[in-house]
This record gives sequence, C-alpha cells and structure tokens, in this order.
Amino acid sequence: MLSGLGAGGALPIPLRSLWNCRFAMLRRSHSASPAPRATKRVRIDHLTSEDFKNGVFLAPMVRSGVLPTRLFALKHGATLVWGPEMVDKAILHAERAVDPVTGVISYNGKTRAMFTTHPIEKPYLIYQIGSSDPDLAVQAAKTVMQDVSGIDLNCGCPKPFSTHAGMGAALLTNPDLLCSILTALRREMPPEITVSAKIRLLPSQEDTLKLVERIVNTGISALTVHCRTRSMRDKDPAVVERLREIVMFVESMGKGIAVIENGDCLGWEDAHRVQSATGAHSVMIARGAESNPSCFSPTPLKDVERTLVPAYIRLARYLDHNWGLTKFCVAQLKGQHMDVKKAEATLMRQTLSQSKDFHGMSEIVGTWTGKEEFEDIVKTIEAYPPREHRLVVFDAFAPQPTPSPPDEYEQPETTPPGTQNPEPPGSGAPFLPSNPLRGVLPAMLSGHDAVTPTPGGGVALM
Repeated sequence: MLSGLGAGGALPIPLRSLWNCRFAMLRRSHSASPAPRATKRVRIDHLTSEDFKNGVFLAPMVRSGVLPTRLFALKHGATLVWGPEMVDKAILHAERAVDPVTGVISYNGKTRAMFTTHPIEKPYLIYQIGSSDPDLAVQAAKTVMQDVSGIDLNCGCPKPFSTHAGMGAALLTNPDLLCSILTALRREMPPEITVSAKIRLLPSQEDTLKLVERIVNTGISALTVHCRTRSMRDKDPAVVERLREIVMFVESMGKGIAVIENGDCLGWEDAHRVQSATGAHSVMIARGAESNPSCFSPTPLKDVERTLVPAYIRLARYLDHNWGLTKFCVAQLKGQHMDVKKAEATLMRQTLSQSKDFHGMSEIVGTWTGKEEFEDIVKTIEAYPPREHRLVVFDAFAPQPTPSPPDEYEQPETTPPGTQNPEPPGSGAPFLPSNPLRGVLPAMLSGHDAVTPTPGGGVALM
C-alpha cells in the first residue's frame, strides 16, 4: 500500500505523474526501440580537403583564366576554378572597388585592374600567388582573402616572368623557402581559407618524393602536380606515369591530402582516363579549357562560333571586361564543327581580328543581352552547385588493368597544338566604372559580399 494517498485513495498530482511516467516506461520496455535518427549532415560553406577530391578543375592560366572564362567553366561543370597567378607585390597596394550593378569586384592598381572576381564564384575560387617571400605572400593573401576560398602557391611556372625573382619553378630548387612560404600562409590564414601548392616534377623521382613529403607536412589541403619537369614545354607529352607513385606516397602519409594531376587532360571524359592512369584524386585542365570552357561538361559545346563566342562577348561586355583580354580569349576558342562551315568560322575570326572594341563584333553577337547571359550562369550555378560535380571515387591502390594497344587510327590524347600560354599582359586595363547612378545588385545576388577581377590588364590585340 502506497503512503500519501489522497481522498478516495487517489494519488496526489505529483505522485500520479511520476507513477504514470514509470508505468509508461514499463510498457515501452516490451516493444522494440526505434532506430536512432541519422545525424543531420552539417553544411560546410568553406572548402575542406575533401572538396579537392574527385573533381575536375580549371587550371591557373595567365590571360586565359579571366573572370568570363571562369564563370563559363563553372556553368559547364568545373568543380573548382583557379585564378591566374598574381605576383605578391602587384596586389599589395591595389584598391578594392565593387561595381554596384554587376557585383564585379576589381582590385585596381595605379594604372590598371589587377584582379577581378564576382561573389558567385567565391565558394569555388582559388587565388594563386607568385611569391618568394613568406611575409609578402601572407600580405598578398590577406589582401584578397575576403573574396576567395583558397590560396595556392605557384611553384611550377617555368616562364622567366615568374622565375626571375625566385618564384614559380625556381622554388623547386629552394625547398626551404618554398616550405617556409606555405607554412607562413597556413599559420596566418583563417582555417576556412585553404592553402595549396602547384609544383612540377623534378628530374629525379626520388627528389620529387622528398620534396612532396616536405610540402605535405606544411599543412596544405591539396597538391597539384604538373606532370612535366621545369625544362619541358607544352609540346612535350606529360609524364603522367610518374604520378601514381606520388599519389600512393602521399596516401601513405595519412594526412588526407588530395593530389591533383595537371597535364594533357582535354576534358571531362578524358579526366576519367587520366585519373585511371595516375590514381590522382582530381584532374586539372588548362589548354583544353582555354580552347573551350565547356570542356568540363560530358557534352561540351560544338560549333563554338555560334554557341559560345557570342555569349562570351556579351558576358564580357556586361561585366565591363577589358576588350584586349576579351579579344585574346575569344581568339583561343575552338571546338568540333557540326553545322558551322569553314567560311562562317573564317568570317568570325576575320571580324574579331579587325575589331577595335566590342562594337566591332555586333554582327557576330547580335543583340547585346549580357545581363541575361550572366543571370543564366548564376541560375545554373545555384541549381547545380559545381562542388557537387564529381568524378567517380577512384582507389589509387587498386590493381589496374593493362591498357590495350591504341588503335592505329585513334587520335593521340596530347596537348592541342598552337595554344602555348603567352607572357603576362602589360598595363593598360581600365578601372571598372563606379558610377553612383547605376542601380543596386540584382535580388539573386543580394546577401553576398562582393569579390574581385582577374590579372593582366590590357594587352590590346589589334
């Protein structure tokens, strides 16, 4: 008999609640416990080392890796995009300006726009620095870090404009300096900003592995390996067979670092071949994307004179992109012809060559609807986030089948001829307009901080 019963033998309210609770627990004990709920995946807006795996990326390219090219690459499936190399000192005193209509962010130097970008590409944008000084590299990175998601150190460019001051490929023979720059960047950058490096192969595989070990130990999130040595040029086939051992070596270090292959990959479908041959976690495309930024799609655009050139020019004009750089980039565009005849393609090239400004391309472009081109890119990126565009997961340690001999009629998968990366442009790119009478950002872009422009101001190709 329970004590403390109320009138008529009823339990007081507090005891009644306790009794009902215990009774309910006893009844539930006879039924199976419900399956535990799956933990809700936390959305991570900033990049992590996993974002550098199983992707196809746009390589850093002087002149060619400009904002319009990057936006088209993202629209057509590039997982991440690298901006062109910017020398550390060049960006330090730039003034950041935001166009109130387009949202384009321009880092203006004394005479030209040094770098341009847009908030829509920020979650996918890696800014590449050319540096031979840890302090300057950190200062340069901090200058732009509000507008990018990662910082990449150029340790592979063999061109004199990069190596003359101990930058680029010159760092390969100065591993102490190379690693001190990466260490400083990782120490000084916020954790949400990734730090990575892009190198070339050393003549000796043993020396390459020693260098890779030191680089990985600096705390980077990803390492891109251009599968050529410093003395090799674009016409020389990439030595992709050396990368598999490097990938396995990095995997054995257990740090979860992604190894990205660069060299002689032509597009999305070709990336599967490269990944299978090398075991790389991801693949980076340079000249294939320079020729056709839609190469990141399984179905790249054909007849680019109709399907890509007019849209590229309209977008570039809407974003107030420099005409000289636009002209250079359009001149590189090429692709398979289905309906476009030789005469039509020739006419487009002649018109481009003779044009002094955007208006010279009016007959090719038709109506100027660059705003619609841009909004279409924004909608595509938002509907199909580039970071979800991934290759199948590949096991670098799995035994690989012996490749069959190539068919005698099969075209070799090598670097497209006649597309060597040019020297960096000179000065002359105009500042972006900052007319206060221009409107506000479109609604689809509100809520984002503004971002930046691309290198290489204005090489006029008249």
